[in-house]
Amino acid sequence: MDQPVVAQNAPYPIEVEAGKSYFWCACGKSAKQPFCDGSHQDTSILPEKYTAAESKKVYFCGCKRNGQHPVM
Repeated sequence: MDQPVVAQNAPYPIEVEAGKSYFWCACGKSAKQPFCDGSHQDTSILPEKYTAAESKKVYFCGCKRNGQHPVM
């Protein structure tokens, strides 16, 4: 099993829009952190979908290993 790359040791604060879906990078290789850019293609790690229930600021995991993916 592949291990995710730590993108950063702090969460990414992101303003999300109600009803919109976001694809969180779980592998840590994306250049568009915290979101997927397709860099996981050479791994067994897939991005995780997050759909915002309401418009607000959420904190997406940056270490990729917190166990509460994708939002902290």
